[in-house]
Amino acid sequence: MNAIELVQLQWQQNRERSLATLDEIAQMPSPEQVLAWRPGEGRAHIAWQLMHIGVTEELFATERLAGTSPSYPDLVPRFRGGSTPDDQIPSVDLIRDVLENSREHLNNTISTFVEADLPEIPQHFAERGWTFEKTLHIIAWHEPHHQGQAHLTFNLWKALQSQ
Repeated sequence: MNAIELVQLQWQQNRERSLATLDEIAQMPSPEQVLAWRPGEGRAHIAWQLMHIGVTEELFATERLAGTSPSYPDLVPRFRGGSTPDDQIPSVDLIRDVLENSREHLNNTISTFVEADLPEIPQHFAERGWTFEKTLHIIAWHEPHHQGQAHLTFNLWKALQSQ
C-alpha cells in the first residue's frame, strides 16, 4: 500500500463519521430543523458544515488539482470557504449526494497521480508552496474539522431539546 492509498483510507474513515452524523440527523422527527440549527447569530448551521465538506472536495477534485470546472455551480458559491451561510437548507438527500459524488470525483482525480508526484507542487498551490503530499494531508484534515463542528452543533441542539 502506498502513501496515496493510505490517505484515501483515512478519507474513508472520515466520511463514515460524517455520514453517521447525517444518518442520525435523518432519523430525527424534523431533520430540516436540525440541519438548519445554528449555535448563534451568524454562525454556520449543521447543513452548511456538511455541504462545505463536499463542495471543498469537489473544488480539490476539479479546479484545484485537475484544472476543470466543478460540478454544482449553484452550490459552490454558497458552501465554499469564506461563504456566508444562508437560510436555504439543503435536504438530507442532497447533502448525501454531494458528499458521495464529490468523493467519487476526488478519488478519480487522485487516481491520476502516483507516489512520485508527492513532492511536486500543483499549479493551484504554487503560491502557498503546498506539495501534492501536503495537499492530501490538508484534505484529510478538512473533513474531520468540519464534521467535528457539525457534530458539536448537533450535540448543542440535542442539549437544548432536553431542557
